[in-house]
Amino acid sequence: MNKQKVLMRTLQEHLRTSCFEEVNLGYSKEEALLEADRCLDCKHQPCVTGCPVGIDIPGFIKLIKSDQIEEAYHLIGLSSSLPAVCGRVCPQESQCEAVCVHAKKGESVAIGHLERYVADTYYQQNHTYEPIPSHHTKVAIVGSGPAGLSCAHDLINAGFEVDIYEALHLPGGVLSYGIPSFRLPKDIVKREIDELTQRGVKIITNVIIGKSLTIEDLKDMGYQAIFIGTGAGLPRFMNIPGEMLPGVYSANEYLTRLNLMHANNPLSATPIHRGKRVAVVGGGNVALDAARSAIRLGADVVYLVYRRGREELPARLEEVLHAEEEGVIFKLLTNVKEIIGDEKGFVKSIRCVDMVLGDLDESGRRRPIENPKKQTILPVDEVIMAIGTSPNPLLIQTVKELTSDKWGCLVVNDTTNETSMPSIYAGGDAVTGAATVILAMEAGRKAAHAIIQKYKPI
Repeated sequence: MNKQKVLMRTLQEHLRTSCFEEVNLGYSKEEALLEADRCLDCKHQPCVTGCPVGIDIPGFIKLIKSDQIEEAYHLIGLSSSLPAVCGRVCPQESQCEAVCVHAKKGESVAIGHLERYVADTYYQQNHTYEPIPSHHTKVAIVGSGPAGLSCAHDLINAGFEVDIYEALHLPGGVLSYGIPSFRLPKDIVKREIDELTQRGVKIITNVIIGKSLTIEDLKDMGYQAIFIGTGAGLPRFMNIPGEMLPGVYSANEYLTRLNLMHANNPLSATPIHRGKRVAVVGGGNVALDAARSAIRLGADVVYLVYRRGREELPARLEEVLHAEEEGVIFKLLTNVKEIIGDEKGFVKSIRCVDMVLGDLDESGRRRPIENPKKQTILPVDEVIMAIGTSPNPLLIQTVKELTSDKWGCLVVNDTTNETSMPSIYAGGDAVTGAATVILAMEAGRKAAHAIIQKYKPI
């Protein structure tokens, strides 16, 4: 048995920073077979327990070993509607791979890479899908991000009529507007959504629920249940001096302009400022996406400013390593106190303070504490804030019966994901605040199961 993990090939570093092409190149058949052979097919299947959507991981890996790729794809499809997406962006190292038996004495099986291999190989065959017969029970889904797509997947397979209402002009939610193509190519997102639409899911774009249509309108249109998966698209700021200066972006706006509005194209109708010295504030995947995008837009220097240390970085390790390879400078244990403008009012620098780590806080990480005696000025001409997002307040403001918490997140039943309004369900970032794609998918599945139990004819 091959004991050494098979590393995935990547785009050469000198090519990455001049384009938005995908960095990870995927496994060849030979590489996938070698990595699949490392799986021990454990009796207790800890990796399945570690997967939020419960994919039969040993089962699909066993099918890879016998080159039964179509069967492996369909096995994954029993639990996940987005295998090619999750194979690329899911934090496997903290979930299924973290509990892999191999991880105790070495490197876990590369479950995410193998999931991606299955999906990519399957899609190369250009499959088409037949619509699934419906029993005419109608469900509306608000938002076409991971939670909504996952909910739609399980409902359409159970024979429901499913309509998704999307506020933007393209479906996919954060998959389309938030994650750059060098990490998640947009044709990957499109083909997984296309499978759902071929099976019968209808997606209606450019409709804002709470404005174009209300929840009551949807009820009047004959929907027996409604799932809210509107995500968390409201950016947070630090409330420090200078945040309103020209040259300061939220990561949400910055990445949306690039991914959805093609601002990296000089001929775009919605261009973006191309900073030469850029500071990105934050330490998650979104912060790294913004920093690596700035490199590709021609920045000479890109700082990632994070108030904790390297061990506390919430981003995926793979993304951290890629960012370092591409030249991002990590300013760890550093916090921004002020954004300073020039005589014309544009960003010219940031004032930072050093941090030290104290005792554990409620998140389980060591609390960052300022050392005011150690301050520095970094000359920059662009600042991108990537410190988190909150749910859009539009629905809560227009539907008073929906209960939310102090952070603006919808309150749901832990078992069914039903909100304070009967037959109105919710999940994903609209409930948890900004989290991962796979956790949003888990929430969509949970709500779909509850809807199926309640409404499917006997």
